[in-house]
Amino acid sequence: MEDCLVIGAGPAGLTAAIYLARFLLSVRVVDAGKSRATWIPRTRNHAGYPGGIAGTELLAKMREQAAEFGVTVTDGLVETLKREDDGDGATVFVATVNGETIHARTVLLATGVVNNRPAISPEIHDLALARGLLRYCPICDGYEVTDKIVGVIGTHEHGMNEAVFIRMYTPHVTLISPHAEHGLSDDQRARLADLGIGIVAGPCHAIHIDGDHIIVPTPNGEQRFDSIYPALGSVIRSELAVELGADATNDGCLAVDDHQRTSIPGLYAAGDVARGLDQISHAMGEAGVAATTIRNDLAKVRVLAR
Repeated sequence: MEDCLVIGAGPAGLTAAIYLARFLLSVRVVDAGKSRATWIPRTRNHAGYPGGIAGTELLAKMREQAAEFGVTVTDGLVETLKREDDGDGATVFVATVNGETIHARTVLLATGVVNNRPAISPEIHDLALARGLLRYCPICDGYEVTDKIVGVIGTHEHGMNEAVFIRMYTPHVTLISPHAEHGLSDDQRARLADLGIGIVAGPCHAIHIDGDHIIVPTPNGEQRFDSIYPALGSVIRSELAVELGADATNDGCLAVDDHQRTSIPGLYAAGDVARGLDQISHAMGEAGVAATTIRNDLAKVRVLAR
């Protein structure tokens, strides 16, 4: 019986694992290898790393630090997560991973989200991402596109808001619909026009690279950019909790209290899977809160002493 099963080994999951292990709790970490941090060629707004650090390097350092306290990461997918009576009147969690059954008193979900991609081949996508031609987080790297020519692929209010956000870095912004229509109101179009943000109708597909630029084909011709930002939403990886009955928003973000507890007793969430700012620093802060809450909640039902 583990004290805590951590699902996800991104910045949130690994931070929580370090805290839990240092609380002298037994912790098991399972990771499906889908952390968005691995997509980051170099993050420059994560404090403590002058010059920035690659997402893969950051995760490797965090795994190394967790290992110092006996934490190991099991690669695999948590296929099912259930709640059962342990026979003594307490409820425990039972997870299946790679044919193995894991029992845990608590579970921390740190599974994050998956960005919806534009119409681009996987090979071109990964190359464009590595070269900074394709970017997903203007909060993370909007600074890097200062005064550059930037395209935003999106519709409705979400697409408009992302284009307006990027406009503070550069006057050269164009909003491109992935479909034929943008779904913008007259007031939204007027706001974009006031800011000098161009509007181009789609569809846009077969996005490709040409030298130092990324090309977005449209019915109005090819649009050439220094970088593009897809504003196409994301899939929240919260299904394990939702299937247990945890409260969530319409898009799947888990509702948590001020201590990262979900509506299911013993189930906690940290990072992008919970509603909040999708940032590494924020995810790590939530993980520290969640791990400390787990320790304190466990102490209410049993003595934690050596």
